[in-house]
Amino acid sequence: MAIRRVSKRNELVTLSDINITPMLDLAFVLLIIFIIATPLLEQGMNLNLPKGGDTEARLPEIKHTIDITPAGQFRLDGRQVGMPAMEQELVRAFRGNTNMVIFIRVDEEGRNKHLYEVIDMCQRNQITRFSLRTRPRTG
Repeated sequence: MAIRRVSKRNELVTLSDINITPMLDLAFVLLIIFIIATPLLEQGMNLNLPKGGDTEARLPEIKHTIDITPAGQFRLDGRQVGMPAMEQELVRAFRGNTNMVIFIRVDEEGRNKHLYEVIDMCQRNQITRFSLRTRPRTG
């Protein structure tokens, strides 16, 4: 789109220059926002697992991980979900493969009632292959 203006001689002059500085400013601001936000989106939940177990050399091929915060929030495979949605998704996955294993990670400062809700949900749906995850013993 050409912009026209009237010159001093009453002639129409076409301006072919477009100022792209505002577009570049916007592009740089968005780039900085994405650079800062991307690592935050990729992080898992920071849980302080209790000590206890040995590290397993062989992990199951088909697994899902449930993280439970001290406040009782649930994350299924890194996505925050509510208990009903998590139950539906796990039941659907279990029907597809009964060898599925669920890893349950609970912060050691958390309340057991949230852990018991997850275990009860698994048992109610005949999902019996789950593992409570802990930190490896030291020394």
